Amino acid sequence: MLALRQAAVVLRVPPGQWLGELHLPDSLPGSLYEGGEFSGTPFAGLVLRPALGLAPPSLEVAWTCVTLLFVAAVGLVAARGLPDPVPRRTALLAAPALVGLMMVSLPVREAAAPGQSAVLPVLPVLLVLLAVFRVPAERPAGFLVGLAAALQPALLLFAPLLWWTDRRPTARAAAATFAGATALAWAALPHDSWTYWVHHVAGTGLGGAPDALANQSVHGALLRIGLTGPAELLLYAVLAAAIARLGLRRAVRYARDGQLLLAVAVTGCVAVAVAPTGWRHQLLWVLLAVAGRVGTRAADRRVWPVAVVLAMTLPSSVLLPNLAALAPVRDNVLLLAALAAACAVPFLPRSSPYWRAPVPTAYGRPAAARWPRVPLLPFWRRVLSRPSLLLELLLIRVGYSMYSHIRAAAPASRSLAEEHGGQIHAAERALGLDIEHAVNHAVVGLPWLEGFFNFYYASFHFVVPLGILAALYWRRPGDYRWARASLGLATVIALLGFWLYPLAPPRLMPGLGFIDTVHGPQDLAHPQYGAMTAISNQYAAMPSLHFGWSLWCGIVVVVLAPKAWQKLLGALHPLITVCAIVATANHWVLDAVGGAAVVGAGFGLVYVLSGPRGLRLELPGPRTAGTGAGYDPSAVTGPTDGNRSTASPYVRIGQRRRTVPRR
Repeated sequence: MLALRQAAVVLRVPPGQWLGELHLPDSLPGSLYEGGEFSGTPFAGLVLRPALGLAPPSLEVAWTCVTLLFVAAVGLVAARGLPDPVPRRTALLAAPALVGLMMVSLPVREAAAPGQSAVLPVLPVLLVLLAVFRVPAERPAGFLVGLAAALQPALLLFAPLLWWTDRRPTARAAAATFAGATALAWAALPHDSWTYWVHHVAGTGLGGAPDALANQSVHGALLRIGLTGPAELLLYAVLAAAIARLGLRRAVRYARDGQLLLAVAVTGCVAVAVAPTGWRHQLLWVLLAVAGRVGTRAADRRVWPVAVVLAMTLPSSVLLPNLAALAPVRDNVLLLAALAAACAVPFLPRSSPYWRAPVPTAYGRPAAARWPRVPLLPFWRRVLSRPSLLLELLLIRVGYSMYSHIRAAAPASRSLAEEHGGQIHAAERALGLDIEHAVNHAVVGLPWLEGFFNFYYASFHFVVPLGILAALYWRRPGDYRWARASLGLATVIALLGFWLYPLAPPRLMPGLGFIDTVHGPQDLAHPQYGAMTAISNQYAAMPSLHFGWSLWCGIVVVVLAPKAWQKLLGALHPLITVCAIVATANHWVLDAVGGAAVVGAGFGLVYVLSGPRGLRLELPGPRTAGTGAGYDPSAVTGPTDGNRSTASPYVRIGQRRRTVPRR
């Protein structure tokens, strides 16, 4: 199905763009790098030359289909290379899952784009995997590794891995095959070989500038941060040697431990990182590193796979905000993932007692519900331990990015939004709620009050919810998940409102005389409304998440804060926010009602799915309370009254007062 879809895409590409990065006319020997787009080795060009005799449409379609078949083969071989004896059912699920992840990953998506020599990035991975897992003979396996290195020279690092894991005939065969293939390319294409190996050292600068974002190697990262000249080359050589030494030692250890797939993935990550140019389409090795197991707790096992999948499938702009301070990280996300897999992530050895039996996750039992007829979902269990900070930050950032994209993609018809605005205005007049115009003009007449509301509207929308989530994560992890889930569900419901009911806010309603105090005067005669449209969908006003998120903050603070002045501040925040959104003409009063409705629905859904906020935790016994296996003391919050007796063997979690059995 993917092959047919990609073939249809290819056929819509203009013929002049078919295999556009190859320049191999027979009459011009030595023209391989003439256009500067081809980044493969001379041996790769020599291998690809016979294929150019086919008709361009047939060649491009066949090229794409072969690429996708190679990706499927990589998934099948890698699934068979998992370290444990894999049951038949697990293997049937693992292979399609891995193939699907590779199909949507950035390397395959970039390599399979029409006009690219897509086979070159995928074929070396398949050759190495076949040599390690499917070819038992030493010399044929080394021949495959040598061919892979002839296509991507940095993969010659697999020869030391084979040598140090007692496969020395395979390592010698790999080195000999690489030398023979390179010599053959020198004999057939001397000019191109000189260009690749001498003029552009190992292809540096071919296919793109060395400091381009597509070059996810240590050399490219150093160039991007501004280092040049001999100092950069010396630092690059030192870092590459250190990474190669550390990464290969780790790979040898994992190979001797029986984790061959992880050893192959680590070596591939090292090869791409230390190469002068490690293009994004060569970083498929990082995705194979999900075979390693990380963490002693069951709840931590998903952190590394989720982080790898997010880094390999989503653009860096989705993972990190566009801030200058984060540019070095955002521009090198794939390189950092490869370096983490090669040098930093503490993968568990098979001899670890946590390899098969990690520390189980502690779950809380829902407290008695006030509405006993509300059915709870048994699979939605509340975890008591503090979640992984990395995973939480990634999911919050990705979730907000998806929210922003969906919000911006919601229908933004000007006529429909203004029609809905008229409906809201008429409904407010009928209900006696049309106070927006009077409040807006009254605030404009008081410059100090206008400045206060403008600052409050623009500054506290994100700061307060993130601050509350951070405080709950650190001090009240048991309540953090409850609060986070309710906020997320409320936001998802709000997206439906943006999509189904585009609404013009008062400031964009022509003829009503509202003053936009935050964004300045708007040209209502122009359908784009100036530059504001490029920032977000200006017609996503119903419901008001400005008020909805502030109401969520107020509810959480009032319910959880231990002191009266904190509860008062929490209650004031939504009150000031509703005044700000009305005074600045950014929302109707009924928008705030809609925001309150979605927040109430979010809390209600959490109640239906997992029960009330309070939880009950069964303690293992009076002598081991707080120290038993699977018990996380950070999940128990609030003061403890150890002098009150109770017959219940449970501790109430998430309440200000709870009891424990008397000793």
